Amino acid sequence: MDQSKRPLLIPPEFGTYAEKHGVFDMYKRLMEQLIVHRPEEPLSFLIDLLKRKTDDVPQIVIIGPPASGKTTIAKLVANKLHLAGHLTPENLVTDDETGLKYEAESYLKKKQAIPTDLWVKLVDARVKLYKKGWVMEGFPQTREQTLAIQEIGISPTHCVILDSPDTVLIERAQGKRVDPQTGDVYHTTFDWPSSLEVQNRLEEVSGCTEEEMEQRLIEYHRHTEDIMRCFDKVTKTINADQPKADVFAQVHTYLCSQPRSNAPHTPRIVLLGPTGSGKGVQAALLANKYNIVKVSCGQLIKQAIADDTTEGQAAKAYIDKDMMVPDNIVLNVMKKRLCQLDCVSRGWVLHGYPRTREQGEALTKEGFVPNRVFFMDVPNDSVLERLTNRVTDPITGDHYHLLYNPPRTQEVKERLECRPSDCDQEVRKRLSQYHAYIEEIADYYSDAQHINADQDPHTVFECIESMIVNPLPKRHS
Repeated sequence: MDQSKRPLLIPPEFGTYAEKHGVFDMYKRLMEQLIVHRPEEPLSFLIDLLKRKTDDVPQIVIIGPPASGKTTIAKLVANKLHLAGHLTPENLVTDDETGLKYEAESYLKKKQAIPTDLWVKLVDARVKLYKKGWVMEGFPQTREQTLAIQEIGISPTHCVILDSPDTVLIERAQGKRVDPQTGDVYHTTFDWPSSLEVQNRLEEVSGCTEEEMEQRLIEYHRHTEDIMRCFDKVTKTINADQPKADVFAQVHTYLCSQPRSNAPHTPRIVLLGPTGSGKGVQAALLANKYNIVKVSCGQLIKQAIADDTTEGQAAKAYIDKDMMVPDNIVLNVMKKRLCQLDCVSRGWVLHGYPRTREQGEALTKEGFVPNRVFFMDVPNDSVLERLTNRVTDPITGDHYHLLYNPPRTQEVKERLECRPSDCDQEVRKRLSQYHAYIEEIADYYSDAQHINADQDPHTVFECIESMIVNPLPKRHS
């Protein structure tokens, strides 16, 4: 063969390495910080940023009206995510070690609002101390403060808004009690401490009368919409009028989610499922919409046989004897296709492979690591109904289904033929083979997502698409 006409094969490790180590996301973050800080020595600044290893750490803001449970949820979040940095407007001042504390206290003694530029300095000084992330509760409180901290490069990865009706909040506030020793918050009705010692030292909270709460709520509502607009890409509103455990569960689920990134991304999708689950149909829909390469294991082997390649000749010998093609032959066929330029640059959607854990491990070992795996779940009865009723017109080549798409004339109906592979016995055999390996391959692809494929194909596609466009959630221990 003319060497100049051979297909260009690109090692798959290039893309998987960049994605695994977040190379494109890192580049995006560096450029953002460069634009924000505008250093005189850009190279030194970038090197220093790389040494800090502050990427991909939780930076969480929890905002809500008074008595919405911000403190309780923020403490639970800090504990769950092992964050040393739990920041509040109060401790930003009292725990400051830069000398700004005295300037801020002078405003508070005069009952004046702390200027925004001073708040920014306080926040900046504290945030720099927490390299592993932080959760900030009840701050920022105004649009001006929000924009000011964004200007110096402090922008949360997640912003949680706790929402609840004002009447509920007023009722909560009137029963609120605080332990002066620990700072823990309790409630006379909903969360009373079991310890008598703690009960005896609880104190009422100032500013919790009905009139005072109404004024505080008016002030809060005046600024919230503006803050949400500043954080619109990372904001999630959660109903705080429910049990604490339920609120925290929803907050934690949101914190595990990851925002969409503008960094380059190459889809590498594997569709797994029993025969007749619609893998080929969904692969075609995905390939058509997102301009990625549809890769069918069965079609590749047929093509290799038709082209009389070395792998094709080896595979034909087994197929002629009605035997399974060995894994090493199939893998070689897959490698040649997935290494080609279109697959590496545009991405691919693979179906019909892998069928066993060993095949999945071999695929990964060769560098073909999928970033999305979907199990298309269909009951056996539905599969049998789909396949055993499939028929073909031998004259026109048209495909029909006796239940869902029958022929219009009796003449066509009488000449229809059923493929031998679609008879009841053969379908049951293929189902049995699939279920024999499904548990071990599901265990190997632990991040795989399950789709109910016993629906209309376009409904199934919408479900798959909704999972593809959003990054996979993080796993917090």
